[in-house]
Amino acid sequence: MSADCATDLAVARIAAAIGETARARILYCLVDGHARTSTELAVVAEVSPSTASVHLSQLKAERLIKVLAQGKHRYYSLEGPEVASVLEALSVLAGVPRNEFVPNTPTYMRAARTCYDHIAGTLGVLLHDRLKALGWLATRASGRNEDYDLTPTGVKALEALGVDVAAAQVARRRLAFPCLDWSERRSHLGGAIGAALVKMALGRKWVIQELDSRALSVTSMGRRDILALFGVQI
Repeated sequence: MSADCATDLAVARIAAAIGETARARILYCLVDGHARTSTELAVVAEVSPSTASVHLSQLKAERLIKVLAQGKHRYYSLEGPEVASVLEALSVLAGVPRNEFVPNTPTYMRAARTCYDHIAGTLGVLLHDRLKALGWLATRASGRNEDYDLTPTGVKALEALGVDVAAAQVARRRLAFPCLDWSERRSHLGGAIGAALVKMALGRKWVIQELDSRALSVTSMGRRDILALFGVQI
């Protein structure tokens, strides 16, 4: 088989995977960058859970989606920005706008809270994305998990903020990893560095832990400093 023929077949398989109505609904539901469970995607696709499972397997086989197992849940998202670009181009061609993801988590819990011992919610997701954009975190594969290493720039910057990087590096736990946020359906920063950031934020009075709740209140000082240091507005 020639290279051109193999390419044509691969394109045809991908087009067929996208072209089925239920699978198209699943894919376009994930374009907004928020991960979802198979149960949620079955509702979106208007098919049974068992049928959705078959569709998800086919989309995964064509490398259009990926799955993240977290606890007892499995979350599905697009394989990468290239897939999103193709879907968006098809949407433009079709002239059909897409609805945005709207979280239904209570506002006071969505803004900022703890997930185990790291920052979650909108603040956690924004900080995670910003630390990656600043080049403080470097992705590395670790078995079936995705983990982060701190770059030299990240080590220096975090230490300047008062984060005990040395203690985090010798802790008997993963150093840093993307932890899927259940309200935002995007990742916040987990691991020893995530825990150290919470400790630092509490110490600097950026956030205050609510009594009898995992919710964190972001102080006026916290909003100001986080915007100045990270360019993140909360």
